[in-house]
Amino acid sequence: MKLVRYTMLCLALTAAASTVRAQEEKKEDTTVVSTETKKKVSYHFHIYAPPKPGKGYVTAGGNGPLLSFANVKNNDERVRNIPRFTIFFNVGTNYNYDFNNNIGIFSGLNIKNIGLITKPTDNVKLKQRVYTLGVPVGFKIGDLRSGTFLFFGGEYDMAFNYKEKYFLDGDKKSKFNEWFSDRTDLFMPSLFAGFRFGPAFGIKGQYYLNNFFNQDYTETVGGVKTQPYKDLKANLMFVTLSYNFGIRKHEKTKTTTTTEYRKGTKVIIEKRTEITD
Repeated sequence: MKLVRYTMLCLALTAAASTVRAQEEKKEDTTVVSTETKKKVSYHFHIYAPPKPGKGYVTAGGNGPLLSFANVKNNDERVRNIPRFTIFFNVGTNYNYDFNNNIGIFSGLNIKNIGLITKPTDNVKLKQRVYTLGVPVGFKIGDLRSGTFLFFGGEYDMAFNYKEKYFLDGDKKSKFNEWFSDRTDLFMPSLFAGFRFGPAFGIKGQYYLNNFFNQDYTETVGGVKTQPYKDLKANLMFVTLSYNFGIRKHEKTKTTTTTEYRKGTKVIIEKRTEITD
């Protein structure tokens, strides 16, 4: 009986070893390949040549530092004013379409900080400005592939925030701001022209056609109605160092994962390929 039991135990161990060996050999011959595509959208700002003609493209750009001037008159008498320089907050996005290498059009959205500084008397100074949201429509003529070209067009701005500061003998006495104020016209049309001397930067001048002030504006001070801008007329213009950067979108990354069994050891191999627009 002991001999029979011993024989049966040996047979069972041999069968188990054969099964394990077969499974290991099967793993050595098994390769599982899975492909997974992951979307990864990111935006990068850089200088680059625009795409070939016939395809629209978006650029990040607009007005940079603004140096503003104004022709101001009160009752047809000139009011002394000084140039106004501002950096913030001037940003924009443009949509471009080039018909060929030399002619194109563009539009977009621009936020600008425009205004004027006047000195009605020697001891009084007023700072008045508006933030506007503008839609330009312009033309480009030149070497569009290198980014050297003339551009010109018109823009329609909507004034959404007005701010005024009052100084007496150099000291600020009061300030206030109003959203969608009636002190200025809501819509402000203008004409612009400029020259881009590289793929990123250029210079532009812009002139506003209407009066900065709303001459019909009425306010009540001490129970008395007044029209502070009734005889006041101001036409603005500014010069700016404009900028224009390309936006390239990285659309997705394709990841291929390969799983292999080599002598019973699991090995994972990943290969990634980035696809861009």
